[in-house]
Amino acid sequence: MPQPTPTHPTRWRHRPPGSNWGEFGDDDRIGRLNLIDSVRRRAALQEAVEGEVFCLSLPLDVGPGLNPTRLPPRLAAVEREGRLKFNLCACELHPGLTDVICDDRVTLYTQFSTQWDSLCHAGAMFDADGDGQPEVRYYNGFGAAREVGGSPLGLQHMAVSAVQGRGVMIDLRRHFGDAPTAVGYDKLMAVLRADRVQIEVGDMVCLHTGFADRLLQGLRDPVELARTGAWLDGHDSALLQWITDSGLSVLVSDNVAVEGRADKPALGYSGPLMPLHEHCLFKIGVHLGELWHLTPLAQWLAANGRYRFLLTAPPLRLTGAVGSPVTPVATV
Repeated sequence: MPQPTPTHPTRWRHRPPGSNWGEFGDDDRIGRLNLIDSVRRRAALQEAVEGEVFCLSLPLDVGPGLNPTRLPPRLAAVEREGRLKFNLCACELHPGLTDVICDDRVTLYTQFSTQWDSLCHAGAMFDADGDGQPEVRYYNGFGAAREVGGSPLGLQHMAVSAVQGRGVMIDLRRHFGDAPTAVGYDKLMAVLRADRVQIEVGDMVCLHTGFADRLLQGLRDPVELARTGAWLDGHDSALLQWITDSGLSVLVSDNVAVEGRADKPALGYSGPLMPLHEHCLFKIGVHLGELWHLTPLAQWLAANGRYRFLLTAPPLRLTGAVGSPVTPVATV
């Protein structure tokens, strides 16, 4: 894949090995979404042949419940002058009026259910300025945010890009079932060859594992969830290199983290606990989608001998957000 020439950086003197910092400009904040240009977007529109649509979001109150810091949304009525603004007749405020109004509010954990991870969701300790001391860094050398909502890599930039392009389905569930399976480079390449799937520059790659489908079926036991479906092996360096070389723009899965994750590092291990997150979000600017509802779409594509579709999936335009719920739409 041809690479742009890096500009002269202002925030870093050294970039991590295998990263693309600066290659989309010193001020770039959307990473490989830059690869979805107008030509690739027009090509993606050609995949909408039948005009059928698929909602790729779980209900936002459906999540695995495995992370105690991520909770379901709480919906409540707005209050106005001591009254709940729900089924509120305006006549209570002004006699003779007939309007009835409902307003609500929500407390939302942005990464409980179907979501995007922003480029400020995962960074690393890295000596970017060459002073011999590692410091907190994120994609393209951006430093630590000063406060909540203060990150320059917030998802509002992703939202403005509109996140529309060609989606590509890789159906891991069809090959591995619901058994726990670590998928490295060799297994992934075998799936691509068997299904004749080709990844092109700018494609938005979706991995169907069946995990979200099992959630919708009511599976909640954490032990069983941990043994459900395939995941990518982030410790496989060949797999990480393929993500770089493939030119994919985003990487999406219907499971919790795209990659497998140990509860704690092995004795003596030094490095990221989640190496695929570090590689994608910190090094090369690939946003990660998690807990998408891919099963109905994957089944339709298989039945119709297809694997490509038009995908539209902007996050909430919430300034500084680290994660965001998303309601992706696939059109086939």
